[in-house]
Amino acid sequence: MKRFATANWQGSGKEGKGLISSQSTVLSNTQYGFTSRFADGVGTNPEELLAAAHAGCFTMKLSFNLSEAGFVPDNIDTRCEITLDMAKGAITTSNLVVKATVPGITKEKFDELVADAKANCPVSKLFNAEITYEATLA
Repeated sequence: MKRFATANWQGSGKEGKGLISSQSTVLSNTQYGFTSRFADGVGTNPEELLAAAHAGCFTMKLSFNLSEAGFVPDNIDTRCEITLDMAKGAITTSNLVVKATVPGITKEKFDELVADAKANCPVSKLFNAEITYEATLA
């Protein structure tokens, strides 16, 4: 399976502007630029898109783990925060915060399945960054 997205940039790094589109068209000429990446400007940025990808991938992997262990989650909410260290010019951490309602599961089993999802979702495997997590079972 392969998926794609495209980016177009016009102008210098600071004054220029760009557009990102995705194969599914969920992103269709979505704007991004210096202020949306390094300040609070309108538009998206690579780090936000990575956070969305990691949150979505991790959550789906956790759901599969729960199902394989015989549990059906009522709800899983995941927030992912990506840290771009400007001094290093690198993404250094991805922190996942998950809250889930899973009938009948113990905290120990839940923590085991969360740890596995963190380690084994495809996006986690892609990152060359520290991946941390906090897990709450409701």
